[in-house]
Amino acid sequence: MKPVKVGLLGLGTVGTGVVRIVEGHQEDLSSQVGSPIIIEKIAVKNSDKTRSITVDKNKLTEDPWEVIRDPEIDVVVEVMGGIDHTKDYILEALDRGKHIVTANKDLMALHGSEILAKAQEKQCDVFYEASVAGGIPIIRTLIEGFSSDRILKIMGIVNGTTNFILSKMSQEGASYEAVLEEAQKLGYAEADPTSDVEGLDAARKMAILGTLGFRTNVELKDVSVRGISQVSKEDIAYAKRLGYEMKLLGIADREDDHVSISVQPTMVRKGHPIASVGGVFNAVYVYGEAVGETMFYGAGAGEMPTATSVVADLVAVIKNLKLGVNGLKAIVPYKPKKLKNDEQIAFKNFILLHVDDKAGVLAKITQVFAEFGVSLESVVQQPNELNPEAEIIIVTHNASKASMDKVLQHFEGLDVIRKIKSVYRVEG
Repeated sequence: MKPVKVGLLGLGTVGTGVVRIVEGHQEDLSSQVGSPIIIEKIAVKNSDKTRSITVDKNKLTEDPWEVIRDPEIDVVVEVMGGIDHTKDYILEALDRGKHIVTANKDLMALHGSEILAKAQEKQCDVFYEASVAGGIPIIRTLIEGFSSDRILKIMGIVNGTTNFILSKMSQEGASYEAVLEEAQKLGYAEADPTSDVEGLDAARKMAILGTLGFRTNVELKDVSVRGISQVSKEDIAYAKRLGYEMKLLGIADREDDHVSISVQPTMVRKGHPIASVGGVFNAVYVYGEAVGETMFYGAGAGEMPTATSVVADLVAVIKNLKLGVNGLKAIVPYKPKKLKNDEQIAFKNFILLHVDDKAGVLAKITQVFAEFGVSLESVVQQPNELNPEAEIIIVTHNASKASMDKVLQHFEGLDVIRKIKSVYRVEG
């Protein structure tokens, strides 16, 4: 049995996990694909670095092009990250007839359509399961498991850092700043956490899921993004009081082939399965026209969960190689992109207002909602013990984004409203 030779770009956390699985599970993997799998060459930044695994130094190179241009290598596994240079490596590897497995969400969100088109042209596989939700096989599920269904909505916790922060704030009543510092000490958040806490990481993943789920080319610029840095412990306390948990949700939905994709802090009804997902775990909720509601839950990051998805893709590539069907499973978007406008995007809203504590205020506020056709599910008014303001908490029924924008704009000029303290989407 001729071995399949693999080139590895990157030997960080995920790359180390890939080596552990390929070498440690060789008997199981060989029985699945019908031949040994050999990691032939590994591109690293520093070949002299001390590592947690033992690797033959003759396999290490500090030049990624040595991996790409090695004629013995059948499959390139990219776990080094980066965008521009990495895109060049992958495109040349495809030109040379090599198959690609990548965990690079940034690359696939920004340049996935170009890479997949090149793969189709060269009849090569490009698999990227690990780019979204780590060890959860959500991409393969969307492509294969839902191939006979029509997906209407995808809703997910796809960033473990923000879920850890919001879960801790909810459990302990702690401030955002305090929990972020703890997350950084534990290694769950980067020194510069912007990509995570401002929703950019989740937005890239939702662009990928939206493209696969709706078979249309969702770009990063199509995703409306709002992070969690302005979520206060008071907001979370109010959410809990009303029966909600605060989550950073990616939401992609489709109606009459018009789609909308967003990432934003969202109040989720406690009875909804996704509300109970805590810590650094991820979950993706998928609504199919035929199957109804399904949820996929698991570790969204980490060495071994992510490496498991990478190696599963590697096995799929090799099976296709043996069958001679590489390049035939690529999902290239075929539907024209139709984005919802603000009149078509509708959801429930939570609004917290600081207002003058006097008679007639509530009547003026409810009149504004009525003027713009927004109906209310609940209204709670209570005094604020710390200052001479009252607080009004409002939950609307489904309302268009256009109508809500008009309501909030009108509130800015209403003399009885001191401050629009918080506005959040409500789900469940």
